[in-house]
Amino acid sequence: MYEVTVVREFVAWHWLTVPDPGPEGEHHSHQFRAELTLYGSELDEWGYLVDIDEVKGGLAGAVDRYEDATLNDLDEFAGLNPSAERLARFVVERFEAEAELPPETTLRLRLWEDETAAVAYEPEA
Repeated sequence: MYEVTVVREFVAWHWLTVPDPGPEGEHHSHQFRAELTLYGSELDEWGYLVDIDEVKGGLAGAVDRYEDATLNDLDEFAGLNPSAERLARFVVERFEAEAELPPETTLRLRLWEDETAAVAYEPEA
């Protein structure tokens, strides 16, 4: 199995809407680090799993919507607690909507909200 990982950092704002959110209930930002990993067992004729520049561009395009945005104000978070888990899923969905991946390629996004805490989302096959 081969894997390719690209990374993109971005700042996004939110406040949590759960009961008793503590300081996370205040409007604040995170310096997110999105690590997108693609997995596959077949290489193309040039020896690549994917074109890494296309993956970098696709991830950049997927996170651009959230860069410097307040997540609570975006339509996809309407009525939802803007958790890092949901943000990870929405980034993956935006990436997949634009990406042209080889058949049988799977992916996983690990989203760090600080140096010690991360979530991950992997779409079901």
